[in-house]
Amino acid sequence: MKTFARLTAMSALLSVGLALAEDTPTDPNIEEAKGVINEFSTQLKGELKAAMTEGGPIQAIGFCKERAPKIAAEVSAKTGWQLGRTSLKTRNTELNAPDAWEQQVLNEFEKRKAAGEDVAAMAYSEVVETANGKEFRFMKAIPVGEPCLACHGREITPEIAAAIEKNYPKDQAVGYQLGDLRGAFSLSKPL
Repeated sequence: MKTFARLTAMSALLSVGLALAEDTPTDPNIEEAKGVINEFSTQLKGELKAAMTEGGPIQAIGFCKERAPKIAAEVSAKTGWQLGRTSLKTRNTELNAPDAWEQQVLNEFEKRKAAGEDVAAMAYSEVVETANGKEFRFMKAIPVGEPCLACHGREITPEIAAAIEKNYPKDQAVGYQLGDLRGAFSLSKPL
């Protein structure tokens, strides 16, 4: 009888805990960060699609080198968030190399992927102490999609490989498969 009572009590506690978790409000910083990512990625995808339509993957490589950082800077200036993209295998090492915190999160994303989690659903946030005070940091994983494979996949044409080498001589961002972790959006703002 005691076992049944304990199981009933545990079941009731779990039910309350699940209800509380569902009713817990989302952190407004997370929602704001997701909005910033949406603004950036919508503009980036639209312009990238136009570049691809106009000149194929080779033109897209030049677009990514020149325009993508400018879009990130424009969105950062508009929103007050520091916005970028990073990866364990960077294409633009000078602009996108991960700092120690980002590298740790990216490694954790890789572990989560290896455990079967969908890359598209991965995100992480944390308040960190910096030399300038507290900062809210947020990362959202970027999965490799079908269009990414032309420039980031395992089978890249010689013409595309030459364009990558010309624009990104230290490129490491190839060899991916559909669904891999390409990298992440990385955002931060002072609190």
